[in-house]
Amino acid sequence: MLDSATISRRRLLQAGAASTVMGAPGLLLAQPAGVKIGLLHPVSGSLALAGAQGRMGCQMAIDEINAAGGIKSMGGAKLEAALADSQSRPEVGVAEVERLHQLGVGSYVGCFSSAIALPATQAAAKYNTPFLIDVGASDAIVSRGLKNVFRLAPGNGKVVEDAFAALGTLNKNAGGIAKTAVVVHEDSEFGTTTAKLLATKLSGVNIQVKDVIKHATPTRDFSNLVLRIKSLKPDLVIISNYQNEYVLLARTLHQQKVNLAGVFSVMGGGFNFKFVKDLPDVAQYTMDFNHWYNPKNPKAIAARKAVEAKGHQFSFEVYCGYNAIRLYADALERAATADKEKVIAALAASTWSDHYMPYGPTKFVNGQNEGGRAVLLQASKTDIDVIWPNEFASAKAVFPRPKLG
Repeated sequence: MLDSATISRRRLLQAGAASTVMGAPGLLLAQPAGVKIGLLHPVSGSLALAGAQGRMGCQMAIDEINAAGGIKSMGGAKLEAALADSQSRPEVGVAEVERLHQLGVGSYVGCFSSAIALPATQAAAKYNTPFLIDVGASDAIVSRGLKNVFRLAPGNGKVVEDAFAALGTLNKNAGGIAKTAVVVHEDSEFGTTTAKLLATKLSGVNIQVKDVIKHATPTRDFSNLVLRIKSLKPDLVIISNYQNEYVLLARTLHQQKVNLAGVFSVMGGGFNFKFVKDLPDVAQYTMDFNHWYNPKNPKAIAARKAVEAKGHQFSFEVYCGYNAIRLYADALERAATADKEKVIAALAASTWSDHYMPYGPTKFVNGQNEGGRAVLLQASKTDIDVIWPNEFASAKAVFPRPKLG
């Protein structure tokens, strides 16, 4: 026989259980489903450094959005990163798109390499899944009529056009000192298409192309190639390649004391803070026309400090990835759903401007943001400065560069 105290305790426990059954599940059911984003970057292989930087930028944005309450129009839905590694190989990138699709991703962000982005975006198009290109310069990515593909940053056509406007202005201000150039490029889609554009544009700024030299990726030794450049005696060497080859070529030019008015690149893969930190004498005075942040935007300065405080470099892969995620989140907010068709429509109609890039408001035409622009940069021994256009410039250009001893 139960005493009254036991019965009271039992009733109390039953009441608590009823509260749990009636209350907590209701709270749990109120939590909206998360939105999975496939982050497709090369985090192993020859492009691993750049890929890891891109992934980090995406994750920064995801963490910030979730900490601020998630996608508010969707009841606070959180963004969830589904990580993938293309291993720096196009065929693996395609396989990862398929794997992520099976996981139920609502979008993809990637790929750093154009050679990976081209087949990966095609694979995603089968499922009408939004694909935001954080870095991938080839204009073929957005010229194939794929309605699911969006690129916030400018492609190589626009970048090259603006790069030569900048180089022409710089050379004119220096009295037209640069009259000849040699173009050096890596042999994949990115380097080859960019080099073709470079070679055709040089005559428009009164610079003669002495040679266009192709190299493999990876390349471990540039000694003979640099000897060839030295024999041609150009005023400029114009580079189009990835991280390791960029740095090795620049170092070999410096070691062999090739005197030039300037070393100039367009979307140079190795032109970054690591280059300046590791090889300040080699990096000094090199110029690159590339994606960059607006150095006069307080958000950009705060983001750079936050990244560097964690021991990382604030490279363009970081903030291109960061802003691609923010763009997608803005589309989700306006669509108020993760439905792919509605998100694609929201992206296509985007006028998003809450970025810290040297861009105007977003305006997509065939998936390409017409408001995106790159800038001309120059390295000192300690930093990288914007030197063109004037509205974003943080330093004056040094051109021609002093001769090597």
